[in-house]
Amino acid sequence: MRLVLSVLAILCFSSCARASIVISFEELTLFTGNNPAGGGQFYNGNNGSGITNNDGWTSGGVYFGNSYTGDFLPDFDFWSGWAYSNVSNSTSPGFTNQYAAFPGGGSTDTGEVAVGGNYAVAFGAGAYFNLPNNTSLASVRLTNVTYPALAMQNGDSFSKKFGGATGNDPDFFRVALDGFDGLNGSGALIGSVVVDLADFTSADNSQDFILDNWLDVDLASISSARSVTLSFSSSDVGEFGINTPAYIAMDNLELTVVPEPTAFAMLACYGTWIVLRRVRHRRRYV
Repeated sequence: MRLVLSVLAILCFSSCARASIVISFEELTLFTGNNPAGGGQFYNGNNGSGITNNDGWTSGGVYFGNSYTGDFLPDFDFWSGWAYSNVSNSTSPGFTNQYAAFPGGGSTDTGEVAVGGNYAVAFGAGAYFNLPNNTSLASVRLTNVTYPALAMQNGDSFSKKFGGATGNDPDFFRVALDGFDGLNGSGALIGSVVVDLADFTSADNSQDFILDNWLDVDLASISSARSVTLSFSSSDVGEFGINTPAYIAMDNLELTVVPEPTAFAMLACYGTWIVLRRVRHRRRYV
């Protein structure tokens, strides 16, 4: 009897076992742009034709929303949402380096810098990604993009140097990952995970920082979300909203996968429950 129960239990629990997958973007090979500031390539929604589209793109079953407008080529095009990149350039300031992760490359499994590795770049509030069925969010690695990082570090024509002239200004730049129970950022808000991309609010200036490494972020509080959108906040605000360029880089998005149980496994689980119930019932009256 114990052997039968053990076999049934193994069949039952193995069918519902959780596995993890990590979205590292390394399988993505369609690069249609060379970084103007040098250091690698990117894909921002331009499929090579320059035609405006809103198709988005997929990696590891996760759908990343993208909006690309090529109507002003060859002089100018515009994108928002998610791009992907392998750019390694942490030194060139300005808009032309908007596809570069500030650490100088993608992230390894352990959070070190992978020069030439792929990663995702988001631009603009409302950038979203959708999760495949039977998955839940576990964690992700996030960091700054070089363009906003150097703008905060040194200031530019659009945004201020964080800390100001004295270094005492209580500046900050944050991103919120907002989890929703519907796709495309729809439905009810489940919760938010807020990450400091720069924080100069401490009274001790030695604690001020601009994130320059890949930060491992726990997403357990929004694990049940079907989609995630981004929202940015900054202490540097102007007439048209925040002045800090609203970008973030992402790599190694970890999901927990719960496979659908097969009919045989469901029968095994049901059988296990019946047998255990009978055994407990019998013991009660022995």
